[in-house]
Amino acid sequence: MTAITVLLLLAVCIAGLQAQCPDPGSLTDASGNKVCARMFEDSHYYYEQSCGGDYLDAYANDDFPFMPRGWNDHISSLVVSKFCSLTVWSRSRKEGSRRKFTSGIQYRLKDVGQGLFGDWDNDISAYYCEC
Repeated sequence: MTAITVLLLLAVCIAGLQAQCPDPGSLTDASGNKVCARMFEDSHYYYEQSCGGDYLDAYANDDFPFMPRGWNDHISSLVVSKFCSLTVWSRSRKEGSRRKFTSGIQYRLKDVGQGLFGDWDNDISAYYCEC
């Protein structure tokens, strides 16, 4: 093997170790409890590398008119469990724009429009999750 081939294989292996969004059908926390939605601080142009960094779990009937400390305007990707929905607002107290996400993976909130020129990347300030 040439040095270039080895470097390419190493890069592919490292990329494979990057974040990967969890399956909406089996979204649970470390204790095995069902999670309504999981919100991640990072996203990426390559979907297989989205859902990275720290994450915030939302459970059924979680109702947060204010984001927990350190999470306001820090969500870039999310996963909503099967048979659940996550409603988010762009401003605290459930004000501003509103969007409802149903079961599935949203790899990049930058791709989800908000109004004429905006998007939802780093713009969630309140949420309600239901299953």
